[in-house]
Amino acid sequence: MAKIFLIAGLGADTRLYNNIDLGDNDVVPVDWIEPNECDTLDTYAQKLIYQYFITDNSIVIGISLGGMIAVEIAKQMGLNKVILISSIKTVNEAPWYFKVFNALPLYRLVSGSLITKMGYFIKPVFGKMSAQDAWLFDDMLKKSSPKFIKWAMDAVLKWRNKTVPPNLYHIVGDKDLVFNYKNISNATIVKGGTHIMVFDKAKQINKLLKAILKKK
Repeated sequence: MAKIFLIAGLGADTRLYNNIDLGDNDVVPVDWIEPNECDTLDTYAQKLIYQYFITDNSIVIGISLGGMIAVEIAKQMGLNKVILISSIKTVNEAPWYFKVFNALPLYRLVSGSLITKMGYFIKPVFGKMSAQDAWLFDDMLKKSSPKFIKWAMDAVLKWRNKTVPPNLYHIVGDKDLVFNYKNISNATIVKGGTHIMVFDKAKQINKLLKAILKKK
């Protein structure tokens, strides 16, 4: 039985994994901890390692921002597997707008507390959701820490990783408007999968995860 750590995305918590079935494995949801302003994704990953006692041979699954942090954890440890969903593994896979926001960081003018109230405007980018999933999306965003959101947006845009750690598996949707699958290499593509495909494509994701977890 493997120990699996689950890391959510920006503006979300581990309820994002509600439809994900990992069988009888020892599953540990990783809640966000408050960062210091000087933290990078690298140093933040180190804090999660110590906070949650992530050890060698563990499995870490990350969605979106959580996938980027999972990469940073995998660079510091000998993980059994690191699995990315709706995410990127290097700066080379980053979308074009990362360069725009780095050159013109207007996002810094928007408060973190305002972002937590913008679910209605953000939802279309993430993909179609059922009424229940849309409610959960809004609730996760509203309950997110404004400080964490502001820090994470900046840390993501400053991420310069070019290292692909070993034992990495990558799953992305071909309808993801946040991370374009055409920029991503060596990934399993889910047809019709949006950025929030862990909701509406959970059966397919579960099937892929089951196959990955069986690999030695």
